[in-house]
Amino acid sequence: MKEQTLVEMKNKVDAITRVLQQLIYEQDNLRTLSVGTLEAVKLLPGYDEAIKEMTEKAKAQSVINELQTDEQEEKKLEI
Repeated sequence: MKEQTLVEMKNKVDAITRVLQQLIYEQDNLRTLSVGTLEAVKLLPGYDEAIKEMTEKAKAQSVINELQTDEQEEKKLEI
């Protein structure tokens, strides 16, 4: 390879490295923000009741999804 091509490739790799380092930094900031937000929400009144309600809704939705999946599988078997 020509030296110029190698220099261009090195510059591109360096640029990609900087972008990835910035992404890692931003991801860490987002993680810190989300953990802090979650901890703040946990302190709000009614948090425990809201979690129980959301859990019940998730269970109900899971049952609905299973029934729909079973119906779709049965229709496929009939064909």
